Amino acid sequence: MNISPELYSASQLAVRDCMGVKAGERVLVITDEPLRAIGYALRNATRDFGNEVMLVEILPRKTNGEEPPREIAELMKMVDVVLCPTSKSLTHTDSRRAASEKGVRIATLPGVTEEIMVRCMNADYNKIAERTFRLCDLLEQTSVVRVQAPAGTDVALPIKGRKAHASTGLFREKGLWGNLPTGEAYLAPLEGESQGIVVVDGSMASVGVVREPISIQVKDGYATDVSGGAEAKRLIELLEPHGKDGRNVAEFGIGTNDKAILTGLILEDEKVMGTIHIAFGDNKSMGGSVRVASHLDGLIKQPTVWFDDRMIMQDGKMLV
Repeated sequence: MNISPELYSASQLAVRDCMGVKAGERVLVITDEPLRAIGYALRNATRDFGNEVMLVEILPRKTNGEEPPREIAELMKMVDVVLCPTSKSLTHTDSRRAASEKGVRIATLPGVTEEIMVRCMNADYNKIAERTFRLCDLLEQTSVVRVQAPAGTDVALPIKGRKAHASTGLFREKGLWGNLPTGEAYLAPLEGESQGIVVVDGSMASVGVVREPISIQVKDGYATDVSGGAEAKRLIELLEPHGKDGRNVAEFGIGTNDKAILTGLILEDEKVMGTIHIAFGDNKSMGGSVRVASHLDGLIKQPTVWFDDRMIMQDGKMLV
């Protein structure tokens, strides 16, 4: 398989710097046909560091959050490090959670492209980590997050007592997990409590870049009404099979990767500095109580964000 020097180099950064793979550690790469080239690049980089590495290819999942085959879930628990470049996300699955509990270090790379790997893996992850931890500290001292944005977002998300998660791209300790490339501070708002309107004007997971903003009414912690153009119709189709739980306000996140740009692929989009995202569906991985085979993030541009009474972002400019 033809792997460019740039992709190989980005894969080395992922394996060595982000995952901190050490001599003697066993690594599993899970991929599917659309992302096979990335899978092989990560495999080759791991092999060339002298580690035992297995590559398995699964059939593409239908939705983000759908479980991999049972045999793969077992395999995930038997290694030290798992890398998942797959077309649909394995982040919010019981398989990933069970392996993390066993102390396996896991990076998911849903929908990643060679361009994203090369651009975002070359960011300064120590700076990203610093920025992300600072936001997490502030989030954990906050009762309510409020967001307003030019496209019409005006929403209040109660978060009191919820643990904030720092996706820093540094997964070098037992049980750490997250996306690669990455850079976000995020948490699960309290179930049943968010109120307002979320207008997605950046991109939407599984939909892509939004040409006509998607307007989502939020009442008592659930998306009650979705309106807009073709992208809104597509979102309704994606939500439909999952019932009420698929509409749960699952996540509030802030992008902290200064190399990330808006491309229509949520993996990169939700990491863009100066944006926030709100997701619907599964929040079990973030300390919430909703388990559903769907997790869909919507990106909001130029937000003004308050943590209680403190403005921490104004029109997309970070103030902290």
